[in-house]
Amino acid sequence: MASLHPSNVQNVEKIQQSNLPADATAEAAGAALSGLVDHTSEVDDVSHGIHAQAHSIAHIPYLHKLIPGLESLAAKHHIGNYVVVRGSEERFFESMPIYARIGMHLLFYGKEQEKLVEGNSKVHNMLREQSEKEGRIFDSPESKKNIASFVKTYNLQLGELLEPDITKYGCMNEFFYRKLKADARPVQDAADPTGVCSAADSRLTVYQTVDLAKQFWVKGDQFTIPRLLDVPVDSDKAKTFDNASLAIFRLAPADYHRFHSPIDGTVGETHHVPGQYYTVNPQAVNEPGFDVFTANTRSVLYMTHTKTGLPVAFVAVGALLVGSVNWTNGGTPGNAVARGEELGYFAYGGSTVIAVFPQGVVKFDEDLVVNSNEPIETLVKVGYSIGHTPAAPTVAVASTGTAPKRRSAILGGVKSGLRGLLGKKNKSD
Repeated sequence: MASLHPSNVQNVEKIQQSNLPADATAEAAGAALSGLVDHTSEVDDVSHGIHAQAHSIAHIPYLHKLIPGLESLAAKHHIGNYVVVRGSEERFFESMPIYARIGMHLLFYGKEQEKLVEGNSKVHNMLREQSEKEGRIFDSPESKKNIASFVKTYNLQLGELLEPDITKYGCMNEFFYRKLKADARPVQDAADPTGVCSAADSRLTVYQTVDLAKQFWVKGDQFTIPRLLDVPVDSDKAKTFDNASLAIFRLAPADYHRFHSPIDGTVGETHHVPGQYYTVNPQAVNEPGFDVFTANTRSVLYMTHTKTGLPVAFVAVGALLVGSVNWTNGGTPGNAVARGEELGYFAYGGSTVIAVFPQGVVKFDEDLVVNSNEPIETLVKVGYSIGHTPAAPTVAVASTGTAPKRRSAILGGVKSGLRGLLGKKNKSD
């Protein structure tokens, strides 16, 4: 994603219905998104289409006409999010792509009309239609013309790619899910069996409990682990992941789009959850009453952690203009995977993967915890250390005051849910 040095950033706009352009209706926003997607097939330069940065629309003649009032708004504010670089105190501002900006307009239009976007089938259908249309465009051979400008726009390093010659890619989508050289993402402390590593090139937030995640980051009122995993609240799986630890990896459109195992483990079952195609930008995730992760289409992989024998859930969440989740090594039950080994990939667009650990299985690295509690995302790459398994994993007590006497009961519930957890179909599957 295009970035700006903090010294060049104007007032940062947090998108709310109170500061939307007055005439930016849902119809106008929908027409704008459709126009942007259509324009993708007409231009070579991706920075003049869906990947245009919101702060630059005044310099692109046709864009500011799509949503009335958006140009003047962008002239006064920068629209995006701050990110901190791992291993430094350096912070930079990532400007939101225009398609995500329009997605936010649609989100808040629904709220403004007192009919939450979750119940707005017209918006649902439009987002799905545009996501599928963008997929067809990027699957076409004609989309090869966009690759060179995409590399330039995001300053991508071709030297780390398994195939650095961009003329060898058959379409834009093939470049989106490009592969890296085998040594491009070494796993930190690979010999340490207690290590837990980054699953994606991404912006990361980590929380030891769901309660903390909801306090600092995931503000949706209905966000729960059973809803995320799409399991009954009284199921063994729900009990196993009661107030679990979460690592949330947000991939921007320019990122390497393959995701990898954060643990040494064994692949179990996968479960597809149909859903919506909302933007996963932090400003949507942080919005009270709007549950992006549990509303969006997603695919859940269950793995068995080699070190502890406990299950870990890995959730690949689709998003606006993301067409599909594809499992590679993560698609065959019984596969043994090492930390850093590929599990699957997203086809085009940015999205999110969420690693869900039973309490006590992971203790996250302190710098990530500090940043996440601020809250600000940390820029990481596949293989970076994000934590480790304690020498004697124990179930943590929730910050809401879970009584100590419940620890053994909770742990017993975790153990009782293990038998058949990864090989037996759940009632909701």
